[in-house]
Amino acid sequence: MATVIRDAEDAAAWDEVEEATELMNEGRFVEALLVLRNVIKSNPRNVYAYNFLGSALFETGQFEASRDAYRAAIRLRPGYLGVRVSLSHTLRKLGDINGALSQANEALRQYPRDGDALYAAALANAAQGNRKAAKKQLEGFLTTNPEYESQLEVQQILGMLGLEDQEGPVEFE
Repeated sequence: MATVIRDAEDAAAWDEVEEATELMNEGRFVEALLVLRNVIKSNPRNVYAYNFLGSALFETGQFEASRDAYRAAIRLRPGYLGVRVSLSHTLRKLGDINGALSQANEALRQYPRDGDALYAAALANAAQGNRKAAKKQLEGFLTTNPEYESQLEVQQILGMLGLEDQEGPVEFE
């Protein structure tokens, strides 16, 4: 019975963010922000609203606010992989490499073979100068059968990481 209630609540939460996700798909992030803030006002426990709020804020360059929205989502649902990965990327963008690596590692602890988590961890490791770990994680990412464009991007990053004996951080956009 509890599972049925949770599934119904989850479906309702998805329905609440549908308009905002459509706006985001159209690149209308500022409008989506307004919709998402209204969703959160009416349902402050909607984890999807916080997740998409974080994404819309990220896309508009509001990285600190994006970080805060992702953290709110994680407080509501600690096992939400997509949020944890997005938070890792946001923290890396903000220069908090240790925080980014911590979030990516937690995602990998929960989902050890997830491609997105491996990718986030690799970029955080590269930014920290851990090229060997980054290379291993990117190679792991490639074993998850990502889309062709992602494979090409990762191959380029692997080339940028250079040889294992090289040191120093590497930043990626």
